[in-house]
Amino acid sequence: MSGESAQTRTGPMQPHDFWQEIYPPKSFDIQAGYRDFFPASLGDGRQILLPIRPLSDGKHALASLIVNQASFAVEDALATELAAKLAPYEPEVVAGLPTLGLTLASAVARKLGHSRYVPLGTSRKFWYVDDLSVPLSSITTPDQKKRLYVDPRMLPLLEGKRVVLIDDVISSGTSILAGLTLMETCGIEPVAIGAAMLQTERWRQPLADRAPHWPERVVGVFQTPILTRNEDGSWRGA
Repeated sequence: MSGESAQTRTGPMQPHDFWQEIYPPKSFDIQAGYRDFFPASLGDGRQILLPIRPLSDGKHALASLIVNQASFAVEDALATELAAKLAPYEPEVVAGLPTLGLTLASAVARKLGHSRYVPLGTSRKFWYVDDLSVPLSSITTPDQKKRLYVDPRMLPLLEGKRVVLIDDVISSGTSILAGLTLMETCGIEPVAIGAAMLQTERWRQPLADRAPHWPERVVGVFQTPILTRNEDGSWRGA
């Protein structure tokens, strides 16, 4: 199906339309040009539609996923596939990165048969300690100064366990690096990192700079490329 016919089939996409439906394999040609959405393919070939976010240069764009706004069917599909990909690492505990990673981490923990998960946080409770926190920045909120915390009461759940660290999207790698730094502060090295979407390849080098093995321990349900604007104004995956 071409980009134009796909646009006609779905009609104008409204903000609340994205992340709500899973389409059969090959419903959309990922090499076609699209104007307001990009079709991402899951491991089994099924597809979901992601909104296109133009970058400041006007020539490139990214596809976006906000998992806590997704339909339950989409959330369940993402969690099921991610849990299956993480299972070979034999995780004993799932730790989730705020904010959007918490929704996915909770669902993945359930799929793995766990009774709970460990949420990391950016909201400092009065019983938190600064020694168990690290600075955190985000590509979507670059001007906000935050810290990433682990609840001291949760440490016994993490210590000596096979921990996987989960976020919804890995883009620049900034949030994941903060999570790894926080785990190191707690004396914990996760066995793997999981995400629903790996956004381009920008995250790979920062993780490799931290330790060569990290890029190979990153597991994603699907990956999206940098999008380039065509002469007709549509977007195409590089």
